[in-house]
Amino acid sequence: MDPYLLIIAGSTVIILSFFFNILSKKTNIPSVLMLIGLGVGIKALMDYNGLGDKDLGLDTILPILGNVGLVMIVLEAALDLKLEREKTGMILRALLVAIIGIAGSSLALAALFMYIFPETSFYTSLVYAMPLSIMSSAIIIPSVGGLTGIKKEFMVYEGTFSDIIGIMVFYFLIGAEGHVGGTSLFVEISLNILVTIVLSVVVAYIMVYLFQHLKMQVKLFLIIGVLMLMYAGGKYFHLSSLLIILAFGLVLNNTDVFFRGRLAKYFDRETVKPIMHDFHSLTLESAFVVRTFFFVIFGINITLASLYDVRVAINSFFIVLILYVVRYIALKLTAKQHIFPELFIAPRGLITVLLFFVVIKNPAFNIQGFDPGLLLYPILITSLIMTFALISYRGEKVKDVLFSNLPLVNSDIIKTKEQKEEKKKRIERNVEGQDFDGF
Repeated sequence: MDPYLLIIAGSTVIILSFFFNILSKKTNIPSVLMLIGLGVGIKALMDYNGLGDKDLGLDTILPILGNVGLVMIVLEAALDLKLEREKTGMILRALLVAIIGIAGSSLALAALFMYIFPETSFYTSLVYAMPLSIMSSAIIIPSVGGLTGIKKEFMVYEGTFSDIIGIMVFYFLIGAEGHVGGTSLFVEISLNILVTIVLSVVVAYIMVYLFQHLKMQVKLFLIIGVLMLMYAGGKYFHLSSLLIILAFGLVLNNTDVFFRGRLAKYFDRETVKPIMHDFHSLTLESAFVVRTFFFVIFGINITLASLYDVRVAINSFFIVLILYVVRYIALKLTAKQHIFPELFIAPRGLITVLLFFVVIKNPAFNIQGFDPGLLLYPILITSLIMTFALISYRGEKVKDVLFSNLPLVNSDIIKTKEQKEEKKKRIERNVEGQDFDGF
């Protein structure tokens, strides 16, 4: 294929993704859905011109993009999180909700898959259920910008914890291949977490120390290269590599917490502050580019025929129902009363797709007749439900938000500046009025 056409196509995708982000902020429709739709459109165009997926090597590109995107997204989230004593309860609750959500959803979905596919073992069903049990921080983090205070931080923490714990358990299940019992698996996971946490903290301190002493102008991508090396190396040795990324981001963004007493002399805040700003911008934009191409390529790989299968649609409905029932129980046990809109912020996305590709390429696990639509439907439905919930949380009507931004029916065109300001203030009051500090 002509390399200039590829450059044109790639540049166009990035530009469109930028406008998708603007539209997403106005309507709360996740840009992920627009990117997947763009991928579907590109697939139709490729079919029309006689091009196949193999011509572009998309099967190889997608897992690489997914892993790189995962690292950048977790790092981006960690650089936004401040560790403060008063937030300890909220962080622990986020961790507990993530654990209950993954455990409950995976077990319930495994039982559902055994019912749908009677010849499948519980262990194989559990492996297939795990990707759907993990919330997508790739969708959550950019979508919760309209939330305030504790609610936003809770969702960022929960999304990150869900990614880390879900991926960690998934790879243990893949590695065990049904030969490890529940107790043994729990012991192995606990030991793995302990080893990884110790390694992560040590590596994070060393990297932050080196970070401030690099005198070369080209150093930000060096740090990212080292992080990617640590991530890939950790995966190779079956460690929870995302903890290393999370620890580095937390240490770098919370130096007052981690560099105290004798350690304070090894850290120069004034030196790191401008570098930190540049590094944060780099991770933010890198995550944007990687996430863009991942979901567009996923859209290209989608087979739309499965969406017309009634059985797939019905089974997907029960999958989504299970996810929200388990989430409701988890939030009720922790948040007690205030669970809106958190209950409906449970999208599936990058992690679900990435881990599913791992499953189908592993010959030890195979469910005959498992339709990819069982992934696509939950991704679409959970993203749309999140969209409607966030719009409602702002105190607006879904119809007004979605259609008022279309040029032909844009009522804002005839509104005065004072009316627009009043609308903005009303939204802020609605959001702040529903927020609470006791989460």
